[in-house]
Amino acid sequence: MWSEENGKKIFKGGKESFDAAAQAAAKCLFFKEDCEEECVADEEQSCYNCRYRRWTKDSFLCMKGETP
Repeated sequence: MWSEENGKKIFKGGKESFDAAAQAAAKCLFFKEDCEEECVADEEQSCYNCRYRRWTKDSFLCMKGETP
């Protein structure tokens, strides 16, 4: 689900893997929901809605922590 590049975690699912992003967030110890206008997924707990994700051209970086 994740790859690492230059010490940063990159989500392999891209911007359209809603189920995988929700599953990853469910396992994440650091998930924190972003403000409402920044949320894009229907699932409340999703990496796509996390305060610690930073969008890239093809996916996003996890800026916070480690997912078990």
